[in-house]
Amino acid sequence: MEWGRAMGELSAAIDHLATEDVSEIPRLELAEQLLELHWQMARLQAQIARRTGVRLP
Repeated sequence: MEWGRAMGELSAAIDHLATEDVSEIPRLELAEQLLELHWQMARLQAQIARRTGVRLP
């Protein structure tokens, strides 16, 4: 996937999450969402770390 498109989709997903009223999400579903969000955040942090370690000429 092209970088710009991927970042646009990531940004749109985050924007979508920001519009949700989390106080209306049932507790069990909220717990599941938190686990998934932490998993996805760890994956994103791994990609940041990969790119941080690259040495440019």
